[in-house]
Amino acid sequence: QVQLVESGGGLVQAGGSLRVSCAASGSTSSLTAIGWYRQAPGKQRERVARINVGGTTSYADSVKGRFTISRDSAKNTVYLQMNSLKPDDTAVYYCHAIAGGYNYWGQGTQVTVSS
Repeated sequence: QVQLVESGGGLVQAGGSLRVSCAASGSTSSLTAIGWYRQAPGKQRERVARINVGGTTSYADSVKGRFTISRDSAKNTVYLQMNSLKPDDTAVYYCHAIAGGYNYWGQGTQVTVSS
């Protein structure tokens, strides 16, 4: 079992920056990948960024060049630095992890970008 707790969401103006964090606990030694999804009202949940156990990162095309995922292995924490935010980035951001073949989700944190 892996528990994920997000923090750091909030309200920001377009063009601004935010950093969200995801602290993992439990069976973190079995993690193979961890990252972020988001879901805007009326839209499907989409993957935003992911980092695997080897450190390889991947991003959705819509956030490439603006968002950066990183991790602090000592703290079992993953960060998503979001720059040049747009109103279209408004969504609930969910931390997601794959461990032992299972999917785990955090409770989500709201990010709102005003125009």
